[in-house]
Amino acid sequence: MNTLFLSAQNTEGSAVHGVVTTSIGEPLAFATVVAKNTKFATLTNENGEYDMELPYGAHVFTVSYIGFSSTSHSVETSPDHKSVKLDFILKEDTENLEEVTVSGKSKATAIETEGFAVNVIETKEASQRNIQTNELLNTTVGVKIRQNGGLGSQVQYSLNGLTGNAVRIFIDGIPISVYGSSFSLNSLPPSMIKRIEVYKGVVPGYLADDALGGAINIVLQESARNYLNASVSYGSFNTFQASANGLYRFKESGFTVKGSLFHNYSDNDYEVSGRSVVVAGLGGKQTPITARRFNDAYRSTGGTAQIGFTDVDWADQFLVGVTASDDYKEIQHGTFMTMTPYKGRFMESDALLGNLTYQKTDFLIDGLDLNVHGLYGKRNRAVNDTVAWAYSWNGERAIDYKGDEYKYSWGSQQDGGPTLAKIKRNVSSIRTGLSYTINDHHKVLFNHAYSGIDREDSDALKSVKENTFKGTRDLHKNILSATYELNTLQGKLRASLFGKYYQQKTVNTDPFINPETNQVEDEVTTAKVNEQGYGFAASYEIVPNVTLMTSAEKAVRLPNETEVFGNDGDNVVANPSIRAEQSNNYNLGFRFGNFNIQKHDFAISTNFFARNIKDRIGLPIETSLNVNDETILYENQGDGTSKGIEAQLHYTYNKNLGINFNITRFDLTIKNQGVEIDVPNTPFFTMNAGAHYTIANLFQKSSLLNLFYSVYYTDEFSYLVPQGSNTVGDEFFKVPDQVVQDFGLSYTFPNNNFVLSFDVKNIFDKPVFDNLSVQKPGRAFYLKLNYIINNF
Repeated sequence: MNTLFLSAQNTEGSAVHGVVTTSIGEPLAFATVVAKNTKFATLTNENGEYDMELPYGAHVFTVSYIGFSSTSHSVETSPDHKSVKLDFILKEDTENLEEVTVSGKSKATAIETEGFAVNVIETKEASQRNIQTNELLNTTVGVKIRQNGGLGSQVQYSLNGLTGNAVRIFIDGIPISVYGSSFSLNSLPPSMIKRIEVYKGVVPGYLADDALGGAINIVLQESARNYLNASVSYGSFNTFQASANGLYRFKESGFTVKGSLFHNYSDNDYEVSGRSVVVAGLGGKQTPITARRFNDAYRSTGGTAQIGFTDVDWADQFLVGVTASDDYKEIQHGTFMTMTPYKGRFMESDALLGNLTYQKTDFLIDGLDLNVHGLYGKRNRAVNDTVAWAYSWNGERAIDYKGDEYKYSWGSQQDGGPTLAKIKRNVSSIRTGLSYTINDHHKVLFNHAYSGIDREDSDALKSVKENTFKGTRDLHKNILSATYELNTLQGKLRASLFGKYYQQKTVNTDPFINPETNQVEDEVTTAKVNEQGYGFAASYEIVPNVTLMTSAEKAVRLPNETEVFGNDGDNVVANPSIRAEQSNNYNLGFRFGNFNIQKHDFAISTNFFARNIKDRIGLPIETSLNVNDETILYENQGDGTSKGIEAQLHYTYNKNLGINFNITRFDLTIKNQGVEIDVPNTPFFTMNAGAHYTIANLFQKSSLLNLFYSVYYTDEFSYLVPQGSNTVGDEFFKVPDQVVQDFGLSYTFPNNNFVLSFDVKNIFDKPVFDNLSVQKPGRAFYLKLNYIINNF
């Protein structure tokens, strides 16, 4: 909170707090709140909240904001009222508005005009609806979420054509991979999130990691105010989700208790059809059917708990805590939907991690800020596959051409034999950030990130000898970055120059019997990678609210644990010889706005991008010969390029009608056997649009009804490499263009504590495919209840 005037505080006093909103309930950030005839005043924060401590007595509060009529209220503070809640509603002052009003920058706008190709997603509205965090990301320009089915299925994130592990996901700057698969964006409710930052191509130094194609940073709620948010939802496919998060701070000592919980469950028994969804009969006759998935249930439970101190003299935050999660996922098929789905194959995972956070501005000296976040704990994952019977898509045992039920000769659903494979990991991560503000124009930052994984594989169905001679796999990574930031020409020119150093070490330990001593010994093989990267970002405000932005980076992406060592649960086999991936990334864009013209508010932004990739890591180039493979192998596909443009429009009328539209078009090519081809299984053209409309005082005074509509377009794409003039059979492997529409509404009751929402996904029940011929859910309905308590 920004204090405008300071004076000696009376030890006998009360706290006055509240929220400043518009007549339709939108919070007003940076509104001025003044206690008349005193020296006390403050600004509201990004959520329109304010908080002041005043001596006992009668006070008159006045609130003002540009473009709105000021308003005043009286309040009496006394020993019987230690905490007083006083909310304000400001009405728009249409008479005194000029033709064009340029407002100050919000936190989101400030980030988006730093020079990076970045979008900031605010989650306040989404947190009250039945929207997954991944769905929220999928509406963002340049972002394509590719999900292998329903809730809990494997997800890949594509930014401007670069996908998979080239895109890093962070939670408050910590790689989400540290938490394990049981703690994912699928299970993280938007109510826990303050905002989402999506960096494309060029990643700032403080997110020290090998993010080749970009980064998605989830910034969690960090308010020092007491709050509680709880929600529960139920919908199609027996999908149940519940979450709660809250914080309580003792004002006198600063002692803080903070926690969150979530639980998700879905049968994922939605209908599927297509070339692989058949039932085989006598003589091998295949009959296409529409079937429900029957071995695809998902359950995840988890939470965090932290205690410590906030907003005290020696720390802005000092918190220690624990993060725990557990999930269960049935596996319906391998990488592709094949004619014989799985039944009885499933995987389980859990994680238990201790964490420590310390943040302090003006650490030791003015202008020096310190940020430390550490994690250490265990992650386990198990795959169970012991059923030998073959099954059809009707859920019954499959029959051969004679009509007899049959078993797989290898004794399991996936070829390779029955398994009770387990992967045990000790994981650690520590990230340290140090920044020094020299003056208003110059700032330097230093960041270091270490992550380590000690992994041990075993399988209870293998012999004692095989388990004894099973090796361990360790991976240790260090990334250092140094950044210089410039802010000059009265804030018109902003620049960031950074360098990064990447170091990774893998250790393979394989036991063997020494023939000379007849003793078990370890053969240790190590491999080291050392790379450097560098880049810059700059923005220049040509005229007020018209900004030119450009950025570039030589980016490096080191192979991760799954790509090097494999993972049975995700049907990935090991590739120890895979090489690091590199890319020269470039962005050039403009931002126009935000502009206010009477009741109209709009912003337009665009970005041209290019990525020159060396040793691109991805799945094998697909042909008709491997399209039914159950396992996958990550490999260096070769050198490639991605070039394209993205643009978006935000428009608001009278602060109750909002329209968003964005478009992304790019070309992604790669050299395959000396020939440049379009990368298969990639949609090159996407469009998203959305609208929301707010109706105030419907049924009840001070209530709000919000209506939402979204539409997503994905252009046609093929699984196969272009076949030249011989196109016979190509249609079999093409996914036609897709248009998916969603509708939702939310009703906020007058006290703003209770929100009821209803959502319809895929209104017209269109068949939807994101990745590898796996059909996603059709039409679905969800109801959600959300309860919020602030400032108790």
